Amino acid sequence: MAPTTEPVSSATNTVREARHLALPVVAMGVVAAILYFGRVFFVTAIVAVTIAFILEPLVALTMRLRLPRALASFLVCSLAVLGLYVIGLGIYSQVSGLLEDLPAYGQRIGDIVDGVQQKIQSVEDGAYRAFSRQRQEAEELQARQAAAKKKGKKADALPAPAPPQGTPIGDFIWPRLGSLYQFLLMASFVPFLVYFMLSWQDHINRSFLQFFQGEGRLAAARSLAGIAGMVRAFVVGNFLLGLLLATISAAAFWLIHIPYPALVGALSGFLSPLPYVGLPLALLPPLFAALPLNQVSVYALALAITAVLHLVALNLLYPKVVGSRVHLNPLVVTFSLMLWGFLWGAAGLLLAIPLTAGVKAVCDNVRDLRPFGKFLGD
Repeated sequence: MAPTTEPVSSATNTVREARHLALPVVAMGVVAAILYFGRVFFVTAIVAVTIAFILEPLVALTMRLRLPRALASFLVCSLAVLGLYVIGLGIYSQVSGLLEDLPAYGQRIGDIVDGVQQKIQSVEDGAYRAFSRQRQEAEELQARQAAAKKKGKKADALPAPAPPQGTPIGDFIWPRLGSLYQFLLMASFVPFLVYFMLSWQDHINRSFLQFFQGEGRLAAARSLAGIAGMVRAFVVGNFLLGLLLATISAAAFWLIHIPYPALVGALSGFLSPLPYVGLPLALLPPLFAALPLNQVSVYALALAITAVLHLVALNLLYPKVVGSRVHLNPLVVTFSLMLWGFLWGAAGLLLAIPLTAGVKAVCDNVRDLRPFGKFLGD
């Protein structure tokens, strides 16, 4: 009688299926580890690519003056750096005035903290009086246990020397100096990366498309164009929306006499379009700035103005300015914020939507990946 091979073939198929399922899981784990440990490099590169996509139309417009691409890229990058410098001067003038008034803010914050501590203390006192009997019994039991332990010891051990105490500011700054150095180091590369991406764009595009043939080259070209258009629509749309909200907020805060309305309005306006956390973050600057005034009416007006502007922008302006180019369903947006926020922190939260929308643009232009693009879409 010939031996049966069914069990052997079944076990072999099971092993193959397990390997087939394990390889993608291992690959995803490796990719996640690379993205996590190389987050500074990847964030710097993505920020540089995003800025290059935004400045490319200005470079093309400058080249119409019959300037070579290298010179046009240099002029556009110089103007962008000059604009950032002017904005930085405005922010510095506002912040310097705010620093002079910090004692008043500190006094007000101290009063608020003292009031909260007094309320907490009163609640603790009430709880203590309610459960004083149970606490006394527990303390007596602990005292008896400690006395029993002391009887069993021959000599008391010398107390260990107390570790040196540092200041709260020093304890906060020193562990973060390494991260700050990495951030500043990588940020110094961004202007050079943007310039080289703009000046060598034609060469980069031709070299990149050479990796593909036939229909794949057409899909790659369409994917690049889709990503570029999406990035411009998302970033420029959010910037224009934030600028509009900042202008209206600054004017409204000036009318209700909130200190430093330009700085507070700019912070509140540009924080408001952030997904999910935009409204609470946009409320913090005006409420903080209004602390020295200590008027309930000012607090209420600042809260109402910020909330109304946020709701109008999110429900009326955002879909027309940004949403027409970024078609992502809310579930995918939520998961992308969780994923990229876990991998890259605050930078991941800012880049989550454009990264996911870029992946969708690629999926929409590759035939085999179109089902994934429909899944990500709205």
